[in-house]
Amino acid sequence: MNVVLWIIAGLLAAAFLAAGAMKALQPKEKLAASGLTWVEDFSAGQVKAIGVVEVLGAIGLVLPALLDIVPILVPIAATGLAVAMIGAIVVHARRNEIPGIAPGAVLFVLAAVVAWGRFGPYAF
Repeated sequence: MNVVLWIIAGLLAAAFLAAGAMKALQPKEKLAASGLTWVEDFSAGQVKAIGVVEVLGAIGLVLPALLDIVPILVPIAATGLAVAMIGAIVVHARRNEIPGIAPGAVLFVLAAVVAWGRFGPYAF
């Protein structure tokens, strides 16, 4: 199970790093034009903050355990990303963007599994 948790954490880290970097580095207007219409409900600063949180969460999923420096940060990061995905699901549901809910739900489940495993029976 330890290997499975590492694989899930790595995949989550890659997904959140890419998505967060995109939100943090691209202007809000470009994100909206590329199909992320939910950004219209948030200020440019809020969108960038969401991106930074996702990048930090991605780093927190892997780096602390890899370097063996404060590995308790791994399940904390996973929990934070799970909470962020609950927020994403709520935003998409309120905007009636039903197809946008599925990716958030999958990422939520994966982050919750990492949090459960690393807080519980497979802690570092």
